Amino acid sequence: MVIQGARQVGKSTLAELIGDSVGAAHVTLDDAGTLASARFDPAAFVSQAGPGCLVIDEVQRAPELILAVKAAVDRDRRPGRFLLAGSADLLRLGGDSLAGRAETLELRGFAQSELRGSALNPVDRLFAGDLGFTGTGIGRSGLLEVVCAGGYPEVLARPTADRRAAWFASYVDRIAERDVHELSGLRFASLVPDILRVVGAHTAGVVSRATLARDIGMAEPTLPPYLELLESLRLILRLPNWSGTAVSRARSRPKLLLADSGLAAWFAHASPATLDPAGDPDRAGRLVETFVICEILKGAGWSETPVRAYHWRDRRQREVDLILEAHDGRVVAVEVKSSSSVHAGDLAGLRAFAEVAGERFVAGVILHLGERAVPFGDRMAALPLDALWS
Repeated sequence: MVIQGARQVGKSTLAELIGDSVGAAHVTLDDAGTLASARFDPAAFVSQAGPGCLVIDEVQRAPELILAVKAAVDRDRRPGRFLLAGSADLLRLGGDSLAGRAETLELRGFAQSELRGSALNPVDRLFAGDLGFTGTGIGRSGLLEVVCAGGYPEVLARPTADRRAAWFASYVDRIAERDVHELSGLRFASLVPDILRVVGAHTAGVVSRATLARDIGMAEPTLPPYLELLESLRLILRLPNWSGTAVSRARSRPKLLLADSGLAAWFAHASPATLDPAGDPDRAGRLVETFVICEILKGAGWSETPVRAYHWRDRRQREVDLILEAHDGRVVAVEVKSSSSVHAGDLAGLRAFAEVAGERFVAGVILHLGERAVPFGDRMAALPLDALWS
């Protein structure tokens, strides 16, 4: 099994808990001696647990271990022999992807349902056509506090905005200094904070690479490897455009967003006070949308309904912020508003998408910063944002 996710979302803690429950041997490649041993003789390294389970943490630091694990699994197909945890996508490390030999758990930051002890999974409820959600009544200011905090465990443990800002600054610097050098041959690690800042400025938007490159101050042809690396490190998310065919999806522009709304808010120098209704509605909208997409994707990680995530924009510029597609083709549409009220006209995108999706359409919702849930006809409703976990 492979646990993947960004740095500091809790992979090591989860891997240790699972390993301890089965009496596994546990090693981390953050230890210099252990890393040297893994690189010197990968085959011997992966055999050290004998017939038991071996937990290897920070496995991305020694990609050569992947081929050794593959060979060991091919010799002995018993499940549960290896638990690998890493801060990068194994599919992008080179060597081998362990396809057919491993299952992957995508671990993200804390979901609000985890923090509040709720068993609600919004993905399953939406695909069941259940729109009877209610909020907790924490109001706009409380919701913006949640959005600006994000889901990194260390950030949520810090009581003040200054301490959280210091953590984010250190986090970004260390990724640029360490991970970029270790996992790629990219020359300009110093550009990584600037790239994240610009993606954050456009977070939850459909933006061309030319625009991103111009805002960063780099040549457009040099940008894609940096975006791919940051996606591999789970710092940015890419949502393809939904359409009826795979070919048309591949040709359309994806939506890019930072993988944590707290990180996006830090880059934007945003706080609940600066996101009040009299402020910049576009900035507030992008941050709230980033939070909603990340929150729903966290729920998708443990939902009974496996889904893929998209956005939707057609040639007539009709759009929906998030589309969830189940394996059987059924779809749910989610629109996000940073306002506290919703009007019938706000459902134009959802209604257009429902018409395009036809019988595949299960439900459409608008998530907003108000406190009331309001039905809007067949299979559509406006819901308060905190209905995702209440």
